[in-house]
Amino acid sequence: MYAVIETGGKQYRVEIGTELAVERLDVEPGQSITLDRVLLVADGAEASIGQPLVDGASVAAEVVRQDRADKVIAFKYRPKARRRVKKGHRQEQTILRVTDVVLGGRSAAEAARQAEAAAKTERERLEEAAARQAAEDAALAAKLAARAAKAAKAEAGEGVATSAPAEGAAEPPKARPSRAKTAPAPSTGAAEETEAPAPAPKRSRAKAAPSEPAAPGEPAAPGDQPAQAVDEPSTAPKRSRTKKDE
Repeated sequence: MYAVIETGGKQYRVEIGTELAVERLDVEPGQSITLDRVLLVADGAEASIGQPLVDGASVAAEVVRQDRADKVIAFKYRPKARRRVKKGHRQEQTILRVTDVVLGGRSAAEAARQAEAAAKTERERLEEAAARQAAEDAALAAKLAARAAKAAKAEAGEGVATSAPAEGAAEPPKARPSRAKTAPAPSTGAAEETEAPAPAPKRSRAKAAPSEPAAPGEPAAPGDQPAQAVDEPSTAPKRSRTKKDE
């Protein structure tokens, strides 16, 4: 909504928030005044034209300061008469700020406040929706991070046995070497059999001196019988019995 007002013999187009300089008015800075000489009021497609003034229309304004306009130079001369006149003038004026335009009970300031409140409500609603979405995104991100950390921890637990000990950590006790002798690998060739050392001959219990033979007709004592070899036969040549009897 805007209006056309008349003051100081001049016309001005004003709306809410407009600052204009008018002819000096007898008011103090900070005061509020009402300009009732309204020639036209337009609100969207509707317009009210005064004849010469609009009934029930007024414009409220606030006095910002008292000021003076820029200097204007007036120079007059008459040729061939040696007449020269130069004058400077600075018009005193009042700076106004329009705060409201009223027409038939409708206030432009009230309409602007309602629109601002609606825009603020809409903005707050959008901000709340954005904050809610951000909170949901943060919760989802935290959940995914926790799941990833759990999976990484599980993988690290599985690889503890194969991983190297960390620097500064206590080293695990070293296993003592086993004293069990490993069986020799079976030979696969004739060359290996010749190179392998021959096993030492095992002692046989038959080497002991035989006892005297029992008399004929008497049973032989169990200790009188020659001892027989219990161990496996050795590779060394056996002696004949005749040599043992001699």
